[in-house]
Amino acid sequence: MISPETIALVKERTDLVALIGESVRLARRGHSFTGLCPFHKEKTPSFHVSPNRGFYHCFGCKETGSAIDFVMKLEGRTFAEAVRALAERAGIEVAESLTEAERREAQAARRSKDDLYAVNHLAATFFEHSLRGGPGSAPHPLARHAHEELERRGLPLRDGDGAADPIADALQAFRIGYAPFGWDGLSTYLRQQGVSPVLAERVGLLVPRSSGSGHYDRFRHRLMFAVTDVMGRVIAFSGRALPDPSPSELSSLGLTGPAPQADGAPAKYINSPESPIYTKGEHLFGLHQARQAIRQRGEAILVEGNFDVVALHARGIGQAIAPLGTAFTPGQAKLIKRFAPAVILLFDGDAAGKKATRAARAPCREAGLSARVAVLPSGVDPDDLARKHGPEAIARIVKAARGLLEHLIDEALDGDSFGGSSLPEQLARVRAVTALLSEEDDPNLRMMAKLYADRLSSKLVIGGRSPDDLRQLERVVEESLSRPRSQPTREVIPSGQTTETWERARSRAQIQEVSLEILGAILDFPELLADDDLQTALECLEGDVALAIVAARQNFTFEMGLAASEFLAQVPAPIHSFAAGRLVSPVFEAASTAKATLLENSQKLSRQALARQKAAVVSQLQKSAVDADAENALLRELFQRRAGGLGLP
Repeated sequence: MISPETIALVKERTDLVALIGESVRLARRGHSFTGLCPFHKEKTPSFHVSPNRGFYHCFGCKETGSAIDFVMKLEGRTFAEAVRALAERAGIEVAESLTEAERREAQAARRSKDDLYAVNHLAATFFEHSLRGGPGSAPHPLARHAHEELERRGLPLRDGDGAADPIADALQAFRIGYAPFGWDGLSTYLRQQGVSPVLAERVGLLVPRSSGSGHYDRFRHRLMFAVTDVMGRVIAFSGRALPDPSPSELSSLGLTGPAPQADGAPAKYINSPESPIYTKGEHLFGLHQARQAIRQRGEAILVEGNFDVVALHARGIGQAIAPLGTAFTPGQAKLIKRFAPAVILLFDGDAAGKKATRAARAPCREAGLSARVAVLPSGVDPDDLARKHGPEAIARIVKAARGLLEHLIDEALDGDSFGGSSLPEQLARVRAVTALLSEEDDPNLRMMAKLYADRLSSKLVIGGRSPDDLRQLERVVEESLSRPRSQPTREVIPSGQTTETWERARSRAQIQEVSLEILGAILDFPELLADDDLQTALECLEGDVALAIVAARQNFTFEMGLAASEFLAQVPAPIHSFAAGRLVSPVFEAASTAKATLLENSQKLSRQALARQKAAVVSQLQKSAVDADAENALLRELFQRRAGGLGLP
């Protein structure tokens, strides 16, 4: 543990204004300094730094603290890491509560890791100089292949002319480089710098030869991405394959190296193996570069690949990050949570991207990270979209992002794909949705998701039947699945019911379904309650739905709209779930469409009412011994009702 005396000395000797001034433009105001807050987005300065009292405070987002707090929040460091960083900055030796042996062991471990960071830093510099040229040296003669790949991606490497260039800034921030063609370009460079090949082997830069002594480069003829930790230290690399140079090109340059693979193209990406300073499931590509943007926007955008991250940063979307050649892990989710409470999943629109979206739910839940899903067109990745249609296209998709749970339910119960799948797959999808709902801890979110799932379920038709909710959908699919294939699809009359009573029950269900459609149109656009054309149509409603319409009229005004809480308190229990779900997620986008649907369903109810009246008259004629005059009177009454229902004179 770091001693209290060391912590106090670090706070005392740290120039708070100088520290914060490295990332915030501060202006003196009386005894303090002010600037735009680095922790949230603002246009008017509300961030104040008091050097005399040694703390900062933002009147906008309420962030406050000392120099140690500032480093922890801005850079995502732990308390001990922040203290050590500030101590090193101030030239203070950190005193820890350790025995002499423990202290020597800890210092040796830190020196060992520092050596590995230094080797990676040298390698990153070598790759950068091979791509761009360095002091007194030109780019590698085959670096043009890397330049062409960047050009193809819409990220051309231009000569610096002093003008602001977001693409150049992004390429520099991510330390994009080129690993030369050949066996030992990096190996030779590190030897010239006096670096032991054993150190380079420990971080995966060099590989020992299978026969004889010596090492060769792991990364050869590849576009290189430097992977940094949250403090900006290079901890690993990712190299993308480039087209092989032609034999004539190699001959003209006098170069030799590995022959092209006979069994096909090389791996598209090669990544550093894990090492004492790199565990891929605990880091995120681009987090160091994105940390401030993530803090200010309150959310990160998680994409799949390195190029996606660099491309989005180059186009002004600075909160983009990516996993590192692995599935999204709880450790990575917790790392994001240190900077923001939310993440938007912007994975590719292919099968692998959908699978990654589903797999991201568990890590987000474990970390307490709120997740939404932005859906890309099939076969498109963020890099493609940003390059072809600009950052505005990404912004539109991100703005339309939906909650992860809602997205997964919608994906499972999508009408076209659900109806086109086999019965076993349909059952698996329904049970997957049930599992999602049961796993949700937040009761409010679980209730809203259940309502959403029920509404989607009611739109599906299985075996000629439309279920009312998710539970009934599961029963319908199970019944269809258990029915022999040779048996024709038909409705099964429950035991204890006659055909007549079953038909009556089915008729009531149809009336309820149509009535709820009318109620749904009203809930989507309550102003339709005042439409004179609809008054007669609404009078055909009966039972619980009619009571709900009355409650809606009592709680609606043009000035305030529909008072949802008061309305739901008066809705009958059997249809309360439907009403709440419809209020949360309306169906109609235009009042004219809702009105047309309402009128259409009103006519359905009228026809069903006439059919019931006809059936009642026929039953009465069959069961009663009536004379001819009475029979004619009943038939005239039926005709008049039919004519009135159809609007005839």
